[in-house]
Amino acid sequence: MIASMTGFARCSGPASPQAPGWVWEARSVNGKGLDVRLRLPSGYEDQEGPCRDMISKALGRGNVSVSLNLHGQPEGAAAAVAVNSALLQQLMEMARDLPPHIAPPTFDGLLAVRGVLMAADEQDISPEQREQHTAALRAGLVQALGDLKTARAEEGQRLEAVLRGQLVTIQGLVEQAEQTAALRADSVRGRLQRQISDVLDMLGGDGTTIPEDRLVQEVALIVTRLDVREELDRLRAHLAQADDLLSKGGACGRRLDFLCQEFNREANTLCSKAQDSDLTRIGLELKAVIDQLREQVQNVE
Repeated sequence: MIASMTGFARCSGPASPQAPGWVWEARSVNGKGLDVRLRLPSGYEDQEGPCRDMISKALGRGNVSVSLNLHGQPEGAAAAVAVNSALLQQLMEMARDLPPHIAPPTFDGLLAVRGVLMAADEQDISPEQREQHTAALRAGLVQALGDLKTARAEEGQRLEAVLRGQLVTIQGLVEQAEQTAALRADSVRGRLQRQISDVLDMLGGDGTTIPEDRLVQEVALIVTRLDVREELDRLRAHLAQADDLLSKGGACGRRLDFLCQEFNREANTLCSKAQDSDLTRIGLELKAVIDQLREQVQNVE
């Protein structure tokens, strides 16, 4: 089964006597690679590395945004804040070393630095309680990432149905082009005869004719130059390869995107060789469906 790069998941946990409640939100859209944007609340900076590792192991591709939001107070805790004295002292010492031409920081500016102000209960939490809280957060992230993968897989199912429908349309157009191309020799012969007749009439219509064998040679040259069987064979090969990629599933988005470029190249060549309205129409319809196919493929992981 293929997976889409589009999805959303949300996972939450209640407040405990030692820690506030939390909510993980994870969403993703299509992207060329894996681009992770992680937003954590103040005081949780040490979790960024482990969280990024978990995300990169769970997902292979897409623009992924993951955020952790805290809500409420620990049960029985007062809604108070405390100053991180050690960090504030460090910032004040750094400010004294600034060059004279730089204005010193204001008190409210120092308080606004991330980590200077924190919930008062954060100072009182024991290492064991903090470890339990961290374990709960990581378990929540695992669940959110699992739900996100499930959402992407469900979207991938719907996306695969769309892609297969477009491949069926391309297959039908290839068959139409093949049937049209099979009639080209007679069409070219008739058009060439009419053109020769018109030229001879312009020259006076003295009864001069073109030998049949010469006419056959010219028709053969024209048909060979405008032959599209090679392009149709390659289009059929690309269709078989696309079906194989969809059947195998997995992270096949990049290969499908490359295959769409090959589809488009053959359709362009077919249009350039088309010398009649029917084949030109089929070629243009092919290009339109291939563009739609490629637009959908951009969402495949």
